[in-house]
Amino acid sequence: MLTILFDGIAYGMLLFVLACGLSVTLGLMNFINLAHGSFAMAGGYCTVILVNRMGVPFALGVLLAFVVTAALGALLERMLYVHVYARSHLDQVLFTIGLVFMSVATIDYVMGSAQQFVEIPNMLQGKVDVFGIGMGKYRLLIIAVCGALATALQLILTKTRFGSRLRAAVDNQQVARGLGINVGAVFAITFAFGSGLAGLGGALGAEILGLDPTFPLKYMIYFLIVVAVGGTSSVTGPLLASILLGIGDVAGKYYVPKLGAFVIYTIMIVVLIWRPQGLFARSGQGQMEPEQRKIAPLVLEYFAKIKCRALIFIRRFGF
Repeated sequence: MLTILFDGIAYGMLLFVLACGLSVTLGLMNFINLAHGSFAMAGGYCTVILVNRMGVPFALGVLLAFVVTAALGALLERMLYVHVYARSHLDQVLFTIGLVFMSVATIDYVMGSAQQFVEIPNMLQGKVDVFGIGMGKYRLLIIAVCGALATALQLILTKTRFGSRLRAAVDNQQVARGLGINVGAVFAITFAFGSGLAGLGGALGAEILGLDPTFPLKYMIYFLIVVAVGGTSSVTGPLLASILLGIGDVAGKYYVPKLGAFVIYTIMIVVLIWRPQGLFARSGQGQMEPEQRKIAPLVLEYFAKIKCRALIFIRRFGF
């Protein structure tokens, strides 16, 4: 039981590393990037090339995978994504799903269709016994990296000047520009950082999940489930949602293997019925829009009365 719990937490942490970049772009930029898995796949294959073929140390290969995918994200954001920020969500979905199929075809042509894994160093192989539980060293590394990453993201978004500018740019771009904030630069940096996080997740997950050209399609639903269940208003939500879903998925496959991934979908449905905005939605987040619909006619009626009285005043005094 404890072994399943540990494996579930490690798998959930890996899901968080893979999905936290999507949480940043979707939750903070309000942009639906279904091609997020393609950046994760790019990071994984970058690590395979650097570590397996070029002999680069594993730690350096993972770091370079983050840098390369962040640079790729910055390039594509300026060339392609910037043109669809203001478009409807349907347009964003169609655009990004098209990029997914293009990336799948490109990787299949360049790297082949066979599944590949990253060679991890000997010091990360094997298990250690903790209170009689055999814990994989590599899974412990993933848990440590995920914990540090979640803490760093939360501090960046809530305690730094850049996080304040990002939230201001998302809430109202016109006001943010009026205050001197370069909204385009803020969005470009945010998108590049989210892409780099995806590449980091792909680099760390390649040894456990394996890499093949269909990687973005296979794990796209998992990224979306993590963000939907955890909510998009904080980093804490997707983190806890990832752990919950990871434990549920591992336990379901162990105890009821015939159901497969059905357990994780059941958890998602139950949570979203209970809290449609996710586990950690802001208070009143789902009620704001109906309230605005009620207030808007009253505001318009108020200004109509002011306009009418102004016209009467002008006609009376002959202005």
